[in-house]
Amino acid sequence: MSPSAAPEAIPVILDVDTGVDDALAILFALAHPGINVLGISCVAGNASLERVVENTLRILDVAEAPYIPVAAGARRPLLEPARSAAHVHGESGLGTLQLPPTDRQPETISSIELMHRLIQASPHPVTLVGLAPQTNLALLLRQYPDVVNNIERIVFMGGSTTVGNATAVAEFNVWHDPEAAAIVLDSGVPTFMYGLDVFNQVSIPEYVAGALVQSDSNLAQVVGRLLGNRIALGSGRNAEYTGLIGDAGALCALVDPCALTIEMLPLRVQLAGYGRGQTLVDKRIHPGEDIVHGLAPAWEAAEVALDVDVDRYVRLFLNTLGLGSALEQ
Repeated sequence: MSPSAAPEAIPVILDVDTGVDDALAILFALAHPGINVLGISCVAGNASLERVVENTLRILDVAEAPYIPVAAGARRPLLEPARSAAHVHGESGLGTLQLPPTDRQPETISSIELMHRLIQASPHPVTLVGLAPQTNLALLLRQYPDVVNNIERIVFMGGSTTVGNATAVAEFNVWHDPEAAAIVLDSGVPTFMYGLDVFNQVSIPEYVAGALVQSDSNLAQVVGRLLGNRIALGSGRNAEYTGLIGDAGALCALVDPCALTIEMLPLRVQLAGYGRGQTLVDKRIHPGEDIVHGLAPAWEAAEVALDVDVDRYVRLFLNTLGLGSALEQ
């Protein structure tokens, strides 16, 4: 059980590819009393599977967390080869942050088996929070279809209603394994998409990250270093500060959805052509020609975050970690 979780906290399994923003999300989830982290499933994405597992275990040390089971899952997407995101997260997955080795060990079973056991054993329906390519989630739903009876919903950071980052139209997590994302959307489990459009808005001011790095607290220093990870945003451009809380926003959405503009919308994943990996979101008010003439295939409906109260999530994130005073400096 998460160290700060209240008795009525939402039971959650995190599925991560622990890079910079997954680390921030894990720290937030463990600190928030409304979230009970039952276990953590790891998948290759931001870094290799081995690095993702090691990073996750070391972040648990930073959080001074009690025992939480961590297991390794898929090394690659369902169909495609694995692709590195080292240009964003560094070879280690955590940018320039170096954490000491850990004595924690991952489970000897796969993350798919771990998720199945945790879901079946939970007295309350479990929320799956996907912060990575959804390969593990797809494998779980295909291998153990009975788990849908005890899953509340799937909240995932992925996709976009506007711009992409892996391509001009596709966001990385969905682009990395679009077949897996399509399987998850088609599973019948209620889904919530926290996409790149809102992801890119929630940024911590640079002076706050700097103050955290100068703190005496190890947690504050780690958070400040993660926020300060600089990304080269294009050829010939200098690395720039972004300060994004990234994946942690999906956890904020779990505990404070009222800070978001949310609509239930038809959603599908493009599986072919240049648009492969794009999330197509139908925001039309009136039916188009494809619907009128019976040319539109059936789309799944999902809750989609369209806008966010940035200041509210910035404060929620920092206050949850006990770092809110850095905003006032």
